[in-house]
Amino acid sequence: MKKAIFLDRDGTLIEDSDYAYRIEDLKIYPGVVEGLKLLQNDYLFFIITNQSGIGKGFYTTKDFHRFNNSLLEQLKNQNIIIERTYFCPHIGNCECKKPSTKYIEEIVSEFGINLAESWVVGDHPSDIIMGKNVGCKTAYLLAGHGTKHFQELELKRINPTIIAEDFLYVAKQINYRT
Repeated sequence: MKKAIFLDRDGTLIEDSDYAYRIEDLKIYPGVVEGLKLLQNDYLFFIITNQSGIGKGFYTTKDFHRFNNSLLEQLKNQNIIIERTYFCPHIGNCECKKPSTKYIEEIVSEFGINLAESWVVGDHPSDIIMGKNVGCKTAYLLAGHGTKHFQELELKRINPTIIAEDFLYVAKQINYRT
């Protein structure tokens, strides 16, 4: 079975500029490309992202795809392939908003992923909860909104496998544990 890394997007791979959708605001964090390159031979990459800005009317689904495709193209130019992006455009509770496991379940069904050998990486407690709910290892980034939500993580007694300042450190730790 294949292994995967389920990646949050905003605040994990790219700077989170409060509802990121304008291409001119797209900034990949330092170390992300290098970290993904360290992992790409052993893992498939998927982005799972909550995009409530669509539901709130701040930007459209078309804006989201244009922005996301620009990110995917930049990564592809570095020989990094994201298999697919899954996004929740809703506000409030729904069946696809993280920490829902809906998208991971779809990925497992389609790609035959071994969840026990896979990881969820993100900067929100909902990322870590999603990962734990499906039996993945988890990495919590203090980048993006991570520092802001860290106390929430502690209050809920959510224990990620790794807590790190940046993506490159996470990638090195994942490589070390493989």
